[in-house]
Amino acid sequence: MAAAALARLAAALLLLSAQVASEYGMLHVVSESGVPKGKDYCILYNPQWAHLPHDLSKVSFLQLRDWTSSLLCSLSDLPAGGFSNQIPLVARGNCTFYEKVRLAQGSGARGLLVVSKEKLVPPGGNKTQYEEIGIPVALLSHKDVLDIFRSFGHAVRVALYAPSEPVLDYNMVIIFVMAVGTVALGGYWAGSHDVKRYMKHKRDDGLEKQEDEAVDLTPVMICVFVVMCCLMLVLLYFFYDHLVHVVIAIFCLASSTGLYSCLAPCIRRLPFCRCRVPDNSLPYLHKRPQVHMLLLALLCIAVSVVWGIFRNEDQWAWVLQDTLGIAFCLYMLKTIRLPTFKACTLLLVVLFVYDVFFVFITPFLTKSGNSIMVEVATGPADSATREKLPMVLKVPRLNASPLALCDRPFSLLGFGDILVPGLLVAYCHRFDIQVQSSRIYFMASTIAYGLGLLVTFAALVFMQRGQPALLYLVPCTLLTSCAVALWRRELGAFWTGSGFAKDLSPPPWAPAEGPQPPKDVDVPPPQQPAGEEPAQSPLSAKQSLEPATPEKDTSLAGSSPKSAGGDQAQPGTSA
Repeated sequence: MAAAALARLAAALLLLSAQVASEYGMLHVVSESGVPKGKDYCILYNPQWAHLPHDLSKVSFLQLRDWTSSLLCSLSDLPAGGFSNQIPLVARGNCTFYEKVRLAQGSGARGLLVVSKEKLVPPGGNKTQYEEIGIPVALLSHKDVLDIFRSFGHAVRVALYAPSEPVLDYNMVIIFVMAVGTVALGGYWAGSHDVKRYMKHKRDDGLEKQEDEAVDLTPVMICVFVVMCCLMLVLLYFFYDHLVHVVIAIFCLASSTGLYSCLAPCIRRLPFCRCRVPDNSLPYLHKRPQVHMLLLALLCIAVSVVWGIFRNEDQWAWVLQDTLGIAFCLYMLKTIRLPTFKACTLLLVVLFVYDVFFVFITPFLTKSGNSIMVEVATGPADSATREKLPMVLKVPRLNASPLALCDRPFSLLGFGDILVPGLLVAYCHRFDIQVQSSRIYFMASTIAYGLGLLVTFAALVFMQRGQPALLYLVPCTLLTSCAVALWRRELGAFWTGSGFAKDLSPPPWAPAEGPQPPKDVDVPPPQQPAGEEPAQSPLSAKQSLEPATPEKDTSLAGSSPKSAGGDQAQPGTSA
């Protein structure tokens, strides 16, 4: 029994070795009819059968023999003249890769291509078989075979090679700039917008006069949100082809709204087309919007529709998707608000666990052994629609390696990896403005996000597999924000949001409602003649000593008067 167990363990290790050794290579195809331009196709090969050269110029071109009508599992499947100095193209199935390549090598073949209609798998074997075989064996997708015959005909010559893959692709620089720029701009805009709305609320003395209000995330809402994310991810994993078009439609609607929200402040400043539409009874136009705002709405809808129609055009559609995605993220950062650092910590920690579970734990629970998160983000290999989820920033590979055709031709970063830390950055900016700390929290959290993203890219290069970005972003941003609060001795106010106290003075840039008397100035009472009573002021003595600040009202964070007490940060604290 011990020997049998050892044998099983050895077989498992050999199988694992074969899987780890599998690599992507290229099949370069040229026509024998004299067409000079060739084309590369992706193949999956196992270097333990035979290594492929890295340089195409050092590879000999051989004739491709279409033998896909045969499975090449027995001697009867061989042609009469064999495969002398040819690379046969055979169908997959009915026997092992070793049996196929042994017959091909015995008949004079210089390599073997196995056509697969399913997902490409490593062509594995055992150590003895590897030592016996001296020609390369690789898998080629059935779709690529049809494209070869359609583009070049059946008289083609091919070469197999495996170009070196660059360690770092330049598209990561573009993703880094887009992600950090979105988080910084969104956090700055959200914080400034909330404080301006707060001052307008104090002037107008009523929530009903606000044009728009942010949505405060409570702990209950955070828990419901995470449960819905888990449920949606699992449903997408099992019913991807049925739900992917629903997600695409939602993205089109939400991104057009976000694009309008981002461009509207700029368009309102334009001096032309300020006239309004005539009186009407239409559902939206009855409010008589300005013409330039109506044109902006039509433009945003048109951009979203164009992307929806041409979303699978890999050469340029990613530009529209990233533009709409950035606008969507900015809109969400302005609309959704975390009122306290306690809520920030709850949201980030729960989504940290969510991200790690669905990337690292779910491969042990699925039959295919693939991560649910990566499978859904990149699109299942067996998807009939071949659609991809649009909730990511995507940039094509910019290196010169033809291996960009294989596996993942795009580098991806999910919207959640921008929105979740971005909400913390927005909270830090609001806290900065309220306690007048020269935006030290905002700058520190933004830099921490950038460093966390760099660590994510380093882990991606080192491990050569998809990484849960929140695994690195959450600790970097949370710990940095907490460290700044400890250093400034404001952790209590930062944790509870009591820095947004209702009796705080307006920030220096806030529009004043009139001349404000200086605070903390002791004005001596006027000298009264002896024996006379002082003149009675219309206000009480207590009221006369108070500065003419706007009327007290509820703070941004909704903190109670009790929470704005002894642990409240002082507005005059220097950075």
